[in-house]
Amino acid sequence: MTTQNAQIVSMVIFVIFCVMLLIVIVALISKLYNWAYPFLSQYINTDAIAHWRASIGFRRSRKRNDDDDDDDDELDFETVRMLSVIPGLTVVVDENDEVLQASTDTYRLGIVNDECLVNDHILQAVHSVRESGGKRSCELVTQTPDRFASEYRFGDDGVDGAASVQQQVTGDGMVVFTRPNWLKVTVGQISETKTLVIINDVSEEHRFAQVREDFVANVTEQLLKPTRALETLGEDLEEDDVDVSQILVEASRVRNYASHLSHLVDDLLLLIKAQSKVVPNRDNLVNLLDQVRTAADCMAPLARTSNVRVIVNGADDIMVHAESEQLQGALGKLIENAIEYSPEHKAVGIAVSRAKDGKHALVRVVDQGCGIPREEQPRIFERFYRGSNQSSRTGDGVGLGLAIVKHVALTHHGSVSVWSAPRQGSTFTFSLPLAD
Repeated sequence: MTTQNAQIVSMVIFVIFCVMLLIVIVALISKLYNWAYPFLSQYINTDAIAHWRASIGFRRSRKRNDDDDDDDDELDFETVRMLSVIPGLTVVVDENDEVLQASTDTYRLGIVNDECLVNDHILQAVHSVRESGGKRSCELVTQTPDRFASEYRFGDDGVDGAASVQQQVTGDGMVVFTRPNWLKVTVGQISETKTLVIINDVSEEHRFAQVREDFVANVTEQLLKPTRALETLGEDLEEDDVDVSQILVEASRVRNYASHLSHLVDDLLLLIKAQSKVVPNRDNLVNLLDQVRTAADCMAPLARTSNVRVIVNGADDIMVHAESEQLQGALGKLIENAIEYSPEHKAVGIAVSRAKDGKHALVRVVDQGCGIPREEQPRIFERFYRGSNQSSRTGDGVGLGLAIVKHVALTHHGSVSVWSAPRQGSTFTFSLPLAD
């Protein structure tokens, strides 16, 4: 064999070796992808992954209990395209109720787990459609799975509605809450072996309706009282035989209502201001303890009238970035609530400190009041929500105070949380980032 022929044979062998190596690498990548897909689908947009899979010809292999051809269980490109334009979340299941594809949020909503439908109502609808055809629609409420539960703090989403949140206590004593989800579900067949589940999450609409109902109930009551008082005063003034003492009583009532309405307007204006994020700069660098003391001084007349002592202490070198008007307004609301819900001759404690993470400042407002029932705690930061533990001192409120506190915390890149138990008082913790 000549040298030239030997070189050609060597080159052919090398090319064949490279091709085989490439095939092995592609096979390994495919197996790795199929193994990692269930984990990736929980964190990456499932629809985008599906498009990518369809475009390059990947098929998702799954463990089966039989030897059926897997080709029937794969989604073709046209099906993937159809799913991408359907409004709402989607789940596709095969004839064995195994999930072929699911939108990422279906895990958070408690519908899909470990590649299976875990909601009995949806499973029943799937079986019904598979047996008799047509489509099925239903409305249901699911609970957010434990692994998606978070500590009861309001984050950057700023959601007001947390109605009917379920409270749980973890092994380390941390109180966590999972939010319910209100869903509209439609189930139908898309082939002989595949069933499509479409989920529309209407939770925000439900929560907004609840906030609106609370607003109408509370504000209507607040406006009707002064209107009726003015009407009564006007009628008495029109009488020929005017009872001066009665007029004085009614005039005093009207003045009180006017003061209350002015307070309501101030709260609404503060709530409106607390909607834009505060940008840290040199001009809004403030001493946190000074801000707390100023807010406490503003509440001093209320404390004297209520026979409640207010004690302020803590570190005097903690600096934060804050709009003073908003911060003092929020702190004032926490102190005001603590005073109004405290019995006479009790004390309200306010402590300023650094958090253990070394990145946040904390203001804790502790009262010895009646406490907040557990079932009501998830809603107390909603606008216009009023709890059941009202007294003669607190009955005239409209439920804006803690909503203001929450929004001020959010605009300052912080958070607010609560610990409370009936007859054991309450502790509200207001957290802000420390200034650099």
